[in-house]
Amino acid sequence: MNNFSLYAPTEYVFGRHTEERTGALCRKYGAQRVMIVYGGGSIVRSGLLERVKNSLATEGITTCELSGVQPNPIDTKVYEGITLAREFKPDMLLPIGGGSVIDTAKAIAVGYDYEGDFWDFHCKRAEIASALPIGVVLTIPAAGSEGSTSCVITQVSSKIKAGSHSDLIRPRFAVMNPELTFTLPEWQTASGITDMMAHILERYLSNSVDVQIGDRLAEGMLLAIMEVAPRVIANPEDYDARANIMWCGTVAHNDSCSLGREEDWTSHAMEHEISAEYDATHGAGLAVMMPAFLRYAAERNPHKIAQLAHRVLGIADTGDLHADALAGAGALKTWLHDVLHMPVTFAELGIKNPDLELMNTRLHRLKGDVMKGYIHLDADDTLAIYRLAL
Repeated sequence: MNNFSLYAPTEYVFGRHTEERTGALCRKYGAQRVMIVYGGGSIVRSGLLERVKNSLATEGITTCELSGVQPNPIDTKVYEGITLAREFKPDMLLPIGGGSVIDTAKAIAVGYDYEGDFWDFHCKRAEIASALPIGVVLTIPAAGSEGSTSCVITQVSSKIKAGSHSDLIRPRFAVMNPELTFTLPEWQTASGITDMMAHILERYLSNSVDVQIGDRLAEGMLLAIMEVAPRVIANPEDYDARANIMWCGTVAHNDSCSLGREEDWTSHAMEHEISAEYDATHGAGLAVMMPAFLRYAAERNPHKIAQLAHRVLGIADTGDLHADALAGAGALKTWLHDVLHMPVTFAELGIKNPDLELMNTRLHRLKGDVMKGYIHLDADDTLAIYRLAL
């Protein structure tokens, strides 16, 4: 196990009606002026926005609003938010929504006091030195941004989708009421489940040795997801199933199963090119890329994929690591398609003729000539993986 440090101060307030405590939580963390960030009209139609604002008003907290955040969040909305924040001068940002809304708020938080372009943090020209505090009301379990140090934004002009990382953008609190997810469409629910599974697998696929705690945490979460996901799909108002999915999305990305190990993140990097170019739903793009990556990696480094196959995916141990790893990759692809009804090819994703060369060139321009992870990948390797997903 490798050395590690962990600082994870987010307070999670989980359960029914917890959104009614939002104002008290903002006050607890010193807020008097709060900028609310959200996406479309669903939180307005459902009455959630009004309930949260009433909670804030009860605590005497002044608010302003930034709406219109889209899936696959973009830099132009961040710039709009920075301008509004500098006019309003909030002492906390409050995203209400899922990962896109939270990541937009995180980017605004670091750009607020920064004299340069916030994109400097995403292209590694600068390190985050300060950020406005963030609280979250989560409505879409998927990205895990409510408890993570990461933020992913797409630059519209270049179609580059890139992340930044800092403990300073880990939210101070996250309000998590599974009831708020009852009305999510099946597509959004399934895409979210796929995303959290990918977050687990990116950590699980590691060459670090003697990391049994992390392995077993990851395997347990994957097994739990695969047990309750069919219940959520069959009955969207199954509170306990929704609760398990919601909490798993957080634990999958708050570093609990990252500690002491190298990580991979190949599938995510390759998918970012898909959603940046074609505006595909991130989780759906991962359903296409993860099985393709596992199939390719099974030929090069089968050990961990075979272990996944044996412990999680129901593949019997034949003693042939390559065969078992390939069977595991196939089993995951089948489960994503048959249980979650996710696309598992570019065509099923609605991209009939993807420009693989364009995405591959941009991928390596951003990530370097060789992507290092569970297996090292040059441009020929990643192009071959993209082709496996056709």
